[in-house]
This record gives sequence, C-alpha cells and structure tokens, in this order.
Amino acid sequence: MNTLLFICLAVYSATAVSLKHVDNKYSRFIKYSDYDGVMHTVDLEEQLDTELLDDFFKNPDNNRYLLYTRNNPVVSQTLRLNNTNSITLSQFDARNPTVVIVHGWLNDQHTKLNIVLTDAFLRKSNVNVIVMEWRRLALSNYVTATAGVPAVGRRLGQFLEFLHSVTGAPFETMHIIGFSLGAHVVGNAGRELGGRVARITGLDPAGPLWNLNSNRLRASDAIYVEAMHTDGGVLGLGIGSAVADADFFPNGGTSQPGCLTSLCHHDRAWQLFASSVTYNHFLGRECSNMLQVSLNNCRGQILNMGNDDLSKKGSGLYRLNTQRSYPY
Repeated sequence: MNTLLFICLAVYSATAVSLKHVDNKYSRFIKYSDYDGVMHTVDLEEQLDTELLDDFFKNPDNNRYLLYTRNNPVVSQTLRLNNTNSITLSQFDARNPTVVIVHGWLNDQHTKLNIVLTDAFLRKSNVNVIVMEWRRLALSNYVTATAGVPAVGRRLGQFLEFLHSVTGAPFETMHIIGFSLGAHVVGNAGRELGGRVARITGLDPAGPLWNLNSNRLRASDAIYVEAMHTDGGVLGLGIGSAVADADFFPNGGTSQPGCLTSLCHHDRAWQLFASSVTYNHFLGRECSNMLQVSLNNCRGQILNMGNDDLSKKGSGLYRLNTQRSYPY
C-alpha cells in the first residue's frame, strides 16, 4: 500500500472511531432500501476494501467523464484526464457554461438522476453537461465508498483544471452538482480548485459517517455553495444540518409529501432540483434558526431554491413547502 493511501486510511480510521463515540445520530447498523425496493442492512463499521481504494488513488481512469450537449443529448462522448484529443475532438464548447453531475452511492451513469438532470439542463439552455461516473467505488460497501470520496473529488477537481487548461473554459461558468455521497465528492472537487468554481449544489448530502467528517461539503468549496436537505430525520440518509452558504429545508427537511420511505425522501432532493432548473419556482423563506425551520414560521427574506443561475448569491437557512408530485 502506498504512503498516501496509508495516511488517508489512517485519518479516516481515526474519524470513524470518533464518530462511533461522539456522533449518536446513527447506530452501527442502518437500513437502506435500494433502487429495486430491496431493503439492505448497512454496517457502518464494515471492513474497508483497501485494494479497491488503492486502485482509486493510483488510477485516474476510475472516474469517467461523459459529455452531453445539444449536439449529442443522448449518446455521450468520453472525456479523459490528460488526454487533450478526447476534449478537442469532442462537442465540448468552452463558450457555453459547464454543468457537472455526480451521482451517489449504489448509482452509475445510467441512474435516473443523471438522465433527468441532463435533460433538464439541455432543454433549458445551451450548456456542456458532464456526468461523472465513479461506479466501481460507488458500488462497494458504504464505508469504503465514504473513505474514497476525497480521492474521487480531488480527481474531479484535477480533471476540471485540465479542461480549463485545454479549452480556456472559465471556472466562473462551472456549476458542480452532487447527490448524497456525490455532494461530498463535489465539495472535495471544489476544494481542489481552491473554491474557484462559480457554484456547487449539494442534493441531500449524505449523513451516515459525515456529521463530524472534515471531508464533507462546506461553504468555502465554491464561490457559492447551496445544499438542499430532504431526508435529515433521526435515521435519515441525509446530513440534515447546515453545511453550505445557503441551506434549504423543503417541508422542514426531514420528510417529503407523497413519500413513505427514506429513499423516497432522499431522492426528492434531485427531483426538486430538476424541477427548479425548468421552472425556478421554489421560494425559500429565511429562518433565524432550525426551530423556525421545524415549526414553519420563518419570516425572513426570500431566496429561490435551486435553478441554474451561475451568479446566484445568498446565505442562511431557508424553509419552503412543496406539493407531492411534479413539478412539486
């Protein structure tokens, strides 16, 4: 095992020990329903797959960058880190904004959130959409996937730096979006770039093993960082606490109308975001504290939740109420 991996695993192990003794939100075993509706038991103290992690630290091709534009909205083109031709011979247009979408645990390039968000952005405006797939690690056990998030995120940051160097695409026209574990991935990508990208959106950032984790998404990771919390209840899959410049809590942030499972509450974050890109109709009301969020008695200023505005600014806690079905 190389020195860098050893150091990273040592740091992660220390964090995991701390979480066991200090963070009482989650027990060792949590229930998780997958996308086929099958319920699984997740062991938050499961053994790390160090061989897989070692490969992710060494091999940049474990991250795949799949480009979609209005010229190729269905069939992607693969862009590669340190491969100039893969970019210059593609449909990538540096004159257009760039949107990067990063999936979460147990997902891959074909997961519905990638398809829906890509379609929403391309219908709305002429942009480059890059779906970053990290399926080999995302399909491993949850503890291993969590431990590898910083490496995946740093590699994404290095890819965007390379994209900038090859094409001149400004960081100020980049919007990076991540769901669940992917929200922490994009935070690490933004950190690798020194917070220079225009905007990061975290869609219900993952909660288990992240409440006290220094590698989680934070406000300094981009010029503007926004988080949407939809499953932050006691045993929710989302982190539930403020992590960004602006944190939105639809329907209080713990459960969503029309949902009966934690996975449904969790997924509602990307569904709401996709709708906001199309309609920009969600108006959050600023709250003074989380008690106001819970009681739905916020009286502060209004800030739109979601949308595709690269110059968006704002800070604070926001509550809004939505409907049970699209466009919510």
